[in-house]
Amino acid sequence: MDYKKFAQFSPCDYAGPLKRESFMDAGVKELWTGIPRISGPAFTVNMVPGDNLALHKAIYEAPKGSIIVAQTNSMDYAVSGGNVCAIAQGLGIKGFVIDGVVRDIGEVKEIKFPIFGRGVHPMPGTKKAVLPLNTPIVAGGIAVNPGDIIVADEEGIAVIPKDKAQEVYNQTKTNVEAEKEMGFEKWAENHRKKIDSFYK
Repeated sequence: MDYKKFAQFSPCDYAGPLKRESFMDAGVKELWTGIPRISGPAFTVNMVPGDNLALHKAIYEAPKGSIIVAQTNSMDYAVSGGNVCAIAQGLGIKGFVIDGVVRDIGEVKEIKFPIFGRGVHPMPGTKKAVLPLNTPIVAGGIAVNPGDIIVADEEGIAVIPKDKAQEVYNQTKTNVEAEKEMGFEKWAENHRKKIDSFYK
């Protein structure tokens, strides 16, 4: 599948065919300004609170073009830093979506590695807990399965179920093209009529 094509549209565009349970909560967001939109299959990581071994192993196991999505179960310890992001970038990982905190965000911004998370924290975690990789997780308050398509940018993070990905892409494309064809003036006219209809 061509995963790059999913980045043609923003998470806002995907909010047409998708339901609320396909979007991470607003606490998981871009961690540096000017971040580019990314899309790709999720390589999922579950973690023991305060331990980052599974994420660090994932950067070597995830196929090129993947987006690593991590359920860290903690807000007290950073799970990645600048060097780990640089290695991941060099291995062809498209970005990180971290339900938790990271560090060295200045370094990460410098190399322009796309990273989304709940915030930054200077304290790194330990490396002891060996856990299976690429298993179903919960991140940003929603279910994420290995291979689901992630679309992430400053507007939020969409998780498109892998078995419906092409269908969702096609419907989104149709919706976006129809709105463009309509133009703003017609859209605004329709909007006014719709809103006024509630106040009759």
